[in-house]
Amino acid sequence: MARPSRRPWGRYALLALLAAWIATGAWYSSRPLPPGLHIAGPEFALPDESVQLLTDLTSRDLRGDPQVVQQIHQTLLEHIRQAQDFLVVDWFLFNEQAGPSGELLYQNGIRPVARELREALLRLREAQPKLPILVMIDPINDYYRGAVPEFLAPLSQAGIDVVVVDLDRLRDSNPTYSGLWRLLLAWWLRPGVNGGMINPLDAKGPSLPLAALLRLPNFKADHRKILITGDGHRSLRGVVSSGNPHDASSAHSNVALALHGEPLRALLDSELTVAGFSGWKGEPEMRAAIDIAQRGDGADDEAQPATATPNRVSIVTEGAIRDALLQALNATAAGDEVDVAQFYLSERAVIGALLRAANRGATVRILLDPNRDAFGFEKSGLPNRPVATELVAASDGAIKLRWYRTHGEQFHVKLAAIRHGGELWLTLGSANFTRRNLDDYNLEANAIVRAPRDGALDTAVRSWFETLWQNRPGRIEYTADTDLYADPSTGRYWLYRWMEATGMSTF
Repeated sequence: MARPSRRPWGRYALLALLAAWIATGAWYSSRPLPPGLHIAGPEFALPDESVQLLTDLTSRDLRGDPQVVQQIHQTLLEHIRQAQDFLVVDWFLFNEQAGPSGELLYQNGIRPVARELREALLRLREAQPKLPILVMIDPINDYYRGAVPEFLAPLSQAGIDVVVVDLDRLRDSNPTYSGLWRLLLAWWLRPGVNGGMINPLDAKGPSLPLAALLRLPNFKADHRKILITGDGHRSLRGVVSSGNPHDASSAHSNVALALHGEPLRALLDSELTVAGFSGWKGEPEMRAAIDIAQRGDGADDEAQPATATPNRVSIVTEGAIRDALLQALNATAAGDEVDVAQFYLSERAVIGALLRAANRGATVRILLDPNRDAFGFEKSGLPNRPVATELVAASDGAIKLRWYRTHGEQFHVKLAAIRHGGELWLTLGSANFTRRNLDDYNLEANAIVRAPRDGALDTAVRSWFETLWQNRPGRIEYTADTDLYADPSTGRYWLYRWMEATGMSTF
């Protein structure tokens, strides 16, 4: 008697799951962006006094003694103390967490920046009880447990709006993992406060529930670092930065722009929209305060002295940063200058544009973090070391490259300065030059300035870069030659390329 044939239901089920996995990953990695993202704001003219370069530098002198110069944190504190009309801050990391090592000694540039800013916000609330204040943070600040962190609870208790940004509304940068996560886990495995899993983000932090831990490999973030307030005279003041108010990051080297004027309005609109799709209910009151500040009451209508306005400033976010950067790089020619300083450099279109600029005769100099130090742990050197080797080799040495000497902290800068003809084109802010930061996955915010070559801003940027590049005035060795971290390994190069293309990486 013939045995009945077995129907391959298991095979069909696996094929259906695979198809659903691929479809889910493809859709969520390319679906339409939510409102408020990929903003290319209008350009406004600002005088020199309204565009100020701020820098934090941590280094060591020739005897090995720490040398720390910090400007950004103090400027943030001043803006909070002087806030008028309203205040909006959006900081990727705003906490006292010690990082994976669990050790945090408040010395050599490490300082309690998060607590100082939190206390400044509380004092502002006490001084101005009716001032609308919005604090936006990434879910990593509560270890992806889905709540306002305990550290920031005093802000909420004082009536300050604290919004944890809804990352599920963003595109997925790691579709291989996120597709499966959305399909099988996200709809039922909800974050909780407690759990028994090891905390990889803070060795002395709380143990985590599995649901929170499984959100980590989605590898996306509200990565912005901004502050915006009214100036009391119908305009805006703010800071667009690469630095986080995070104790374990407080010794990092960073750059920022302090801006005063209308370019910040596009970023403010974006911030309020993002807060809205993250569940914030205070937008009507905030926008009413902003509208009142814009209209004024006639008391501040005195004519202001005429001031030269040589700088053209705009705000760009997410993929618009990449568009503007590529346009500026692709316009370079022989005799132009390109200076890049980056914590991570890996985005393939940007790498190609740098190589083409060098081939056309532009002078290209790149200053990179060695991707060695991470809160007490030693990193692998990816992606910067194989990328650096590629850039120098592929340009036949035309691209010059140096490494910032770190000593436990990071060279956390995200900056490009392009001098074309008589103009400086400058961008800086939160965005590393990586796929995740530039291709509409993370939330990012940069400022762009077009300024006269050899003007006040260009002089400040050039002086900062040359100090690091040439180790001036000689008592501090900021940077080292390319060979110090050269990585000619073919295997590690293709590992970086695979990680960059798939999103299976933290850069």
